[in-house]
Amino acid sequence: MSMLKEFREFALKGNVMDLAVGVIIGAAFGKIVDSAVKDVIMPIVSFIMRGQVDFSNQYWVLAGNVAPGASLAEAQKVGTVLAWGSFATVLINFVILALIIFWMVRAMNKLKREAPPAAPAAPPEEVVLLREIRDALKK
Repeated sequence: MSMLKEFREFALKGNVMDLAVGVIIGAAFGKIVDSAVKDVIMPIVSFIMRGQVDFSNQYWVLAGNVAPGASLAEAQKVGTVLAWGSFATVLINFVILALIIFWMVRAMNKLKREAPPAAPAAPPEEVVLLREIRDALKK
């Protein structure tokens, strides 16, 4: 079998297309969650904390001479910094994404209805005849 024919069979399988659609939708969904965290949740957290909190620009200086109030990018150029704010933002994104996926899976499971139990199939005609013969012999 030629490699081209084998690749065509692989690419035309339904699973490959489903996977491609899932990856594309997942990337778009990731952007939605990122925007929700950055544009909706973080302003609410900032309001609750009574200040302008921007986790994505928070860091601790480990080494170097970093000016107070410098942005994360400036601090990374000057010294070694631990960017805990970026990690916190990514962690919040993950938790929100996991919650949404959990709710989606839960909703899908509720939509799936259990199939009614199948009626027992009628035994083949030979089995019925053999049972009749057995019952007649017992008499």
